[in-house]
Amino acid sequence: MLLRVRVTLPDRPGALGQVARTLGVAGADIVQVVVLERLGGRAVDDFTVVWPGASRVERLLAGLAAIPGVQVDGVWKAIGAPVNGGHDAELLAQVAANPADGLATLVDAMPGLLAADWAAAAVVPADWASRTGAPRALASEPAVTYASWRAPSPLQLPEVTPLRARPLTGADNTKYAVAPFGRDGLVLVLARSADDELPAAAFHVTEVDRVAQLVRAAAVILGDRLSTSSVPAVANPM
Repeated sequence: MLLRVRVTLPDRPGALGQVARTLGVAGADIVQVVVLERLGGRAVDDFTVVWPGASRVERLLAGLAAIPGVQVDGVWKAIGAPVNGGHDAELLAQVAANPADGLATLVDAMPGLLAADWAAAAVVPADWASRTGAPRALASEPAVTYASWRAPSPLQLPEVTPLRARPLTGADNTKYAVAPFGRDGLVLVLARSADDELPAAAFHVTEVDRVAQLVRAAAVILGDRLSTSSVPAVANPM
């Protein structure tokens, strides 16, 4: 199976190689490395690895924990082959080529691009977004417009207001990234589900920025079509 392993490590010569060797000794076959951040003498790297399904991940975690200065931020299952920024333009081209299904195309593609479990587009009613301490039950709930095939049903959305691009952690430790389209309360929600054995990492600021850029670009491409798409129609299609 494919795993995504996020580690924080010293930003010095040899540190990356030591992590890579440790992953190899543990039985992981590295297929991609993405540097998310380099700041203050530390780096945050994502490794996508092929991991033998019969092997316990504890072996991998123990090996990484033994490296001085290395911290494991998360390990979770990756869906499909790893992709990079070059696929963003291809996705937006698909949205532009078939704008009638543009929102569905965007939502379906986002989990694969960001190593997430599922994505959904939802409409946040004005009274839900602007409530001031009123009980949540008294306000209209966000309505799911479209959800990717792995989304749970019924779908419980996190507290997405204020409507701005940001990472969130839900009450059940699910990791979210949210980004508004800037139209009619429509927002994209991306999720990495919690798992006791494979604790997913929170969405990094660079990942949230990538989601926001794709959402903003799609909003420009689709324009007024997003207003008609804001009428809840399809949720969690099979």
